Amino acid sequence: MLDIRIIREEFDFVRSNLERRKDPEIIALLTQVKIYDEEWRKLKGDIDEFRHQRNVISEEINRLKKEKKDQSHAIESAKLIPLQIKETENKMAELEHKLHDSLLRLPNILDEDVPYGKDDSENVEVRKWGTIKKHSFDLLPHGELAEQLGIADFDRSAKISGTGFYYLKGDLALLNMALIKFAIDFMVKKGYTYVEPPLMMLRKAYEGVTSLDDFEKVMYKIDGEDLYLIATSEHPLVAQHMDETIEEEKLPLKYTGYSMCFRREIGSRGVDTKGFFRTHQFNKIEQVILCTPEQSQALHEEITKNSEEIYQALEIPYRIVQICTGDMGIVANRKWDLEAWFPRQDKYGEVGSSSNCTDYQARRLNIKCIDRNGNRRTLHTLNNTAIATSRCLVAILENYQNKDGTVTVPKALVPYMMGKTKISNS
Repeated sequence: MLDIRIIREEFDFVRSNLERRKDPEIIALLTQVKIYDEEWRKLKGDIDEFRHQRNVISEEINRLKKEKKDQSHAIESAKLIPLQIKETENKMAELEHKLHDSLLRLPNILDEDVPYGKDDSENVEVRKWGTIKKHSFDLLPHGELAEQLGIADFDRSAKISGTGFYYLKGDLALLNMALIKFAIDFMVKKGYTYVEPPLMMLRKAYEGVTSLDDFEKVMYKIDGEDLYLIATSEHPLVAQHMDETIEEEKLPLKYTGYSMCFRREIGSRGVDTKGFFRTHQFNKIEQVILCTPEQSQALHEEITKNSEEIYQALEIPYRIVQICTGDMGIVANRKWDLEAWFPRQDKYGEVGSSSNCTDYQARRLNIKCIDRNGNRRTLHTLNNTAIATSRCLVAILENYQNKDGTVTVPKALVPYMMGKTKISNS
């Protein structure tokens, strides 16, 4: 959420920054926020004037009492003021609700280096890593390969859960767990505190970390409860500090969290719709940092580097792309995606997003930091996927697929697979 003070004091800057998104609805919303705020401040001024009048009349009544003069007219005037204050406070409360709701829908200020683009096709490549292997045979779709090897079952999952789910079996289930343990070990060695968060959150806490539109499009609500299944462990990891003030000496706080994730929208991207790439349920290891504003830019580089080192260890080619204005969403100020190479599709595909959210989430959640002199301010939050195992499994099944229908286990995962180096039917 944007600071209302920056909208008041630097409206032209905020407007010009948000205009980079080329969305007239955002500018209309910003204008409405300005109107609500001006009306609210006028009403606040009216209340201050009413209270001043009350003090003046009280003094007048006291003076008339001392002079033993008629006070009835002054008393009648004094009786009206509480009613006027109450009526104005009710109008202010209504405006506060409208203002707060509108602020929640305004997107974050964009970093000055975010490139303009209409959609994800105009994201900008920053760098690449790895050598793309040329296969001498036609690659099987990863879902078909997994079924042939007897390590996944999509038909039985569809029978009991519908589309967008799957059974992992045998070596593929073990490979999934190997990725989880490998990523956790990697992040803990980097100094991140490992956390297993709640898988459900109250709406109040959830509103602090994501777009309100996600409640309709992305998240599953528990029927009859004020609870939502989490779409990523980033959300509870950040929200755990809601309404807290953290000593700056303790920052940055670095967390890595493992959780199941649940999302309603899955789409139908790519050539293989039967598989693991976009599903309703998946596993993810997340990186989350809470820090001072001065620390966040360097830490954005750090969490991006962490995910890169994981994919380098797995020897999966990837590239880093900077997300353009048309693909940013509302929460991040600056975002980079790590896109792994998917040889069957002959292109890179997103497997994780690294975001500097500046003070946007923290302001919504009322998370502050305090220095040694007692000065308080809103801190910054960052997040990045360490590894989303379902998408990484697709990358492994494609990049490590062999002509004989087997799959080689990445060397970094062999110790987590009880020494197994290949997945086969045998």
